[in-house]
Amino acid sequence: MSITKKAVLVIILVLIIDQALKIFVKTTMPLGATTPIIGDWFLIRFIENRGMAFGLDIPGKIGKPILTLFRIVAAGLIGWYLHNLIAKKVATGFIICISLILAGAIGNIIDSVFYGVIFSDSNYFEIARLFPDEGGYAGLLHGKVVDMLYFPVIDGSYPNWFPVLGGQKFIFFRPIFNIADSAISVGVVAILIFQRKYLRDLK
Repeated sequence: MSITKKAVLVIILVLIIDQALKIFVKTTMPLGATTPIIGDWFLIRFIENRGMAFGLDIPGKIGKPILTLFRIVAAGLIGWYLHNLIAKKVATGFIICISLILAGAIGNIIDSVFYGVIFSDSNYFEIARLFPDEGGYAGLLHGKVVDMLYFPVIDGSYPNWFPVLGGQKFIFFRPIFNIADSAISVGVVAILIFQRKYLRDLK
């Protein structure tokens, strides 16, 4: 299989898994619902993210469209960079890493661009519907990103003697994320781990 086909396959697989899980969660769970997968340390918890990572947002009515357009431009640049890497026949591992990053970016762009149009709103009492008769919960470019993967590996409290935070609840690894976020993280971490090899191949 050519490296181009491998890159395309990685992108398609990530997008299929990412979107399938997001659509399943959004159409079967109310907002905030939690389903245990493996004990108490691997949960599916449905939340929606209006903005960037960790719930950050750009305020104002045009903040969301600006953020979405920025994501689209960034994904376009990553795609162009990937095309050049393939043309230069650099290390397969590096191309796969960039493919993962691109796939993750596209996965969250799909949410931001289309989910507001094709879904009814999710809330704590009702499950969203796909293609509702009354239309979606927001316009094009105003969709919210669906997150659901939650790994509260350690859930407890700080000891009473601990300065300032003593007695307060402590959860190790609080972020809730999705498959697209995971693909981006895996791609970035792999590049950092193997950067010497990849940078050598780029010369």
